[in-house]
Order: sequence, then C-alpha cells, then structure tokens
Amino acid sequence: MASSRNWFETINEAQWRAKKRLPRSVYLALLAATERGLTLSDNVAAFDELGWRPRVADLPAERDLTTTVLGHQISMPLLISPVGVQAVHPEGEVAVARAAAAEGTAMGLSAFGSKPVEEVAAANPLTFLQTYWVGSREDILARAQRGQAAGAKAFILTLDWSFASRRDWGSPPIPQQLDLKTMASFAPEVIRKPRYLATYLRHKQLPELGVPNIGEPGERPPGFFDAYGQWMQTPPPSWADLAWLVDQVDLPVVIKGISRPDDARRAVDVGAAAISVSNHGGNNLDGTPGSIRSLPAVVDAVGDQVEVLLDGGIRRGADAVKAVALGARAVMVGRAYLWGMAAAGEHGVRNALQVLRAGIDEALLGLGRASVHDLVPDDVIVPAGFTRDHGDPAPAALAMAADPTTRQTPAQASPEG
Repeated sequence: MASSRNWFETINEAQWRAKKRLPRSVYLALLAATERGLTLSDNVAAFDELGWRPRVADLPAERDLTTTVLGHQISMPLLISPVGVQAVHPEGEVAVARAAAAEGTAMGLSAFGSKPVEEVAAANPLTFLQTYWVGSREDILARAQRGQAAGAKAFILTLDWSFASRRDWGSPPIPQQLDLKTMASFAPEVIRKPRYLATYLRHKQLPELGVPNIGEPGERPPGFFDAYGQWMQTPPPSWADLAWLVDQVDLPVVIKGISRPDDARRAVDVGAAAISVSNHGGNNLDGTPGSIRSLPAVVDAVGDQVEVLLDGGIRRGADAVKAVALGARAVMVGRAYLWGMAAAGEHGVRNALQVLRAGIDEALLGLGRASVHDLVPDDVIVPAGFTRDHGDPAPAALAMAADPTTRQTPAQASPEG
C-alpha cells in the first residue's frame, strides 16, 4: 500500500514523520545511543549484510505467521519491547497495548514506563512486565508480584545497562518535573511542533515523567530521576540473585541483555524461561556488535533448552525473518513502534505492526516457506566474519546512519540529526 496522509509504508517513513512531529528533545531521546553510536548503527547495518536464498516455484499460496512465546500464541514472531518514559503521546503505553492486542501480539511494559501495569494489562491481557535490578530483593519480588496480580504473563529482567549516557552529538535534556520554569525552557521547541502540542491539549494533560511501576499502587509515582538514582545505587545482581528471583517469582522470567554464549548457558542454569539477545538498543557499551551477530552463537550454546528472543535493529519484517531463520523464536521491537506512535498515536503503532507483518509474509513467500516454523539457517546467506567470533575485523563501513532521515552517522550528527 502506497503512503498517504493516514498511512506510512515503511518504518523509515514513520521515523521521518516522527521527526517532523516531535519536539527536538523528545525525538533525540528516542533516537538515543551512547557515545559514538557504533552499536546502534551496527544493530541496523548487520541485517543488511545478511542475504537470501529465494525460491521461484512451488511457492505457498498462504503463509502461517503464528508462533508461541512462553506458551502464548501470537500472530507473528514479533512483540513489543519495553521502553521507558516516552513523552511521545498522552495515552502512552495503554495505546501501544491496545494496538498490540488488536494485531495479536504481546506487550512488553517497562518498569520505567509512564502507565501502571494494571491499566496496560487491562488493555492487553498478554502483557510482560519488565524491570531492572532496582532496589532490594524484596522490592524486585514485590514488583513481579504486582505484575502477576495485574494479569501480566511474564517478568522480564533487563541486565544490559552500564549507566553510560554520554553521546558524541549531545544528550537531550530530560526534566525531572514539568514545573513553570521547565515548561518555559522547553516552550520554544514545543511551539514549533503544534500538532504535538495540540495532542496533549486535547487530552488535557502534560507529558508524564513519573514511573508508577516502581512505586506503590495508588501512590504518587516517583520521578524518573528518583528511580534512576535508586537504580544506580543498587549493587548489580549476581547469578545467585538471579537464581533466587527465578525461584521466587510465579511467572516465567525472561533475562534480557544476553550477548555471550557463556551468559546464555548461565541463564539456563538459573532457570530462565527465555533469554533475549540484546544490547539495549545501543544504549550500553558502545562497540558491542549488533544483536543479530551474537544470535547464532547464543542459539548454538543453549539449543532448545530455552526460548531465544532477539532485540535490536528490527526495522523491516524481513529482519524478523532473518532472526527466526538463525534460531530466534521471535523478535522484540522498540524504536519501530515508537516512530509509529509519534507519527499517528495508536493508529500509527498498528500501522507499524502491519508494515512489519507484511514484510514477514513477503519474505516467507520469497523463500518458499509456508510457516515461520519452516525457516532454517540455510535460507539466509551469512557472510564470512559476520559473527566476529574469532576477532574478525569490523567492516570499514560499520556505521549506517542511526537516523536514516539524514546522511549523517551518529558520530557526525548535529543535535538536529
């Protein structure tokens, strides 16, 4: 379907529309990445290095995209990745949850999200609540129990974060609260984006900067930086801590942030129900290879002992098919749906998911596969040195622009890029 005022045909176009609509600081916060942005760039660029082995006859007239994650059926091998405070749209994660439910897939909700798990799970019964290792063991367990009481079906523990926040092209300001002084300082960039401002005015609210899933239900939620400060002061977990959590939580636990085979095996040993191969969307140790490069070795390490998900760099349905062919059960998308949300709210999220679904179906047809379960590694051409398992040098042209709406790499980007 060609693009129109109410429809974008690619995720790249959704990002272009989001950039036009969002205030500069909000857009740059979504673009994100640390330091030079090498990992963010490689998350996307690595998929382009993978080729296809297509077929031309005896192609299936119909394709089955459905699969299961943690025993729950989803309509395609793709689910929503948890993303923290967004300030993209007044309805926030509730609108995303509705869109995901309408498209038949699961919703990942961040503990640093702007909407409480009770509201999000009501909008999408297939909600997976995420947290970082914030606070005491008891705090973290209480968070999981709250999610379970609200109807969440899984608990995601994200571990790939090293508190690096420096960006070579400058970090956007994120306010602690929207008082009069703060609103005055942001007014010039917000006024230049009248459609963004009008959306919030129609909903009679300001962007929410609290994180209700870190606080107690019904109480005033702590601010983002209050929660972030507590997180920074919490000692990182040990494998013994993770084993304790898995034993205590009455939900399947997903350990997110795996990139090494030995960590994948340890996650299996502590009882994780699934692992996500992820580098936090490039917001971790810059220079970590793109997630898809790490996937084959992780899959080889754990076999069928645990479900393997992949997070990072998914911009097309074909990317999801490449990941599944190389052993992932499904992929998680973050920026792709956020660009849709910024472009057109809940409708934009559905648009993004439909674009990705169409890309999955088209790739299956081209490969002659009747089901996502029929995909095999031989469907994908993996170039020599792709996984960098043996010290293979990175390609000279490592960095594709993290912002495809410009020709600049992250290292060259101005604050507007």
